[in-house]
Amino acid sequence: MLLRVENLKTYFHSKRGVVRAVDNVSLNIDRGEFVSIVGESGCGKSTLAYSIIRLISPPGRIVGGKVLFDGRDLLTLSEKEMRKVRGKEIGMIFQDPMTSLDPLEKIGDQMVETIREHVKVSKDEALEIAKEMLEKVGLPANRINYYPHQLSGGQRQRVMIAMAISLNPKLLIADEPTTALDVIVQEKIMDLLESMKKEGRSIMLITHDFALASERSDKIAVMYAGWLVEFGRAKDLVNDPLHPYSKALIDSVPDLWMDKEIKPIPGFPPDLANPPKGCRFRPRCPFADERCKKEPPTVDLEGRIVKCWRYEV
Repeated sequence: MLLRVENLKTYFHSKRGVVRAVDNVSLNIDRGEFVSIVGESGCGKSTLAYSIIRLISPPGRIVGGKVLFDGRDLLTLSEKEMRKVRGKEIGMIFQDPMTSLDPLEKIGDQMVETIREHVKVSKDEALEIAKEMLEKVGLPANRINYYPHQLSGGQRQRVMIAMAISLNPKLLIADEPTTALDVIVQEKIMDLLESMKKEGRSIMLITHDFALASERSDKIAVMYAGWLVEFGRAKDLVNDPLHPYSKALIDSVPDLWMDKEIKPIPGFPPDLANPPKGCRFRPRCPFADERCKKEPPTVDLEGRIVKCWRYEV
């Protein structure tokens, strides 16, 4: 097993109260495995990813749990040790490449700096690696001489991917890598991620697109209001969702051939500074009963993890 997250808690302290953005989340990713984290906006997906690589900014703070990566608990490492992990062992594709790339530096300079930060190579050698990575993601090598504003959104996203894979990380975390991209570019990026999986890398995809996750993933983790409400093999979860929220997400996915009725999820995700008592999905759940006024247990059903009173043993 490459990554094991155990009872991770990341809270944001504000004047309105404590926002439990990631609340007691546990999951694992094996070597060469593609795992998607799905859910509505604001459910804690990106916060989970940033917690794993310890990039949570104040007032956020990791208050409990473990992040075991290749046998080491990342939460116990010093910041100096953690900088060696980021990029080299765990790569990250950030959601908005325009805010992650320096607008005043050429693409090549930024890639060379990233590579030389972790690998002892000359500037020329790093430049050759940068060119090779750009070509691997489908961009001409001469794009190293471009500034970020000279590239389209899809091209900037590919630059971010090229930077992330240039150090051959064991785990690549991709935070909404296809947001606002056209379907052709989206497909190419997903093909690239899948090819990386075939090369032995592990992929964690953060997405709100359940259809995309179901097509590409080995496993799917469903998050809602800071909780992990279901986790299991993608095929099992899509064909037989256990948690009512998982089923609601699947029912809300449009069908290209219009063979099914689209059912939007009623209501809105809760305010995490003041969540409903008991099950956080209770106000929107068609199966809610008296038991749901208390926090549901997390049940392991032969590898299928589900947080719901309906499966209490």
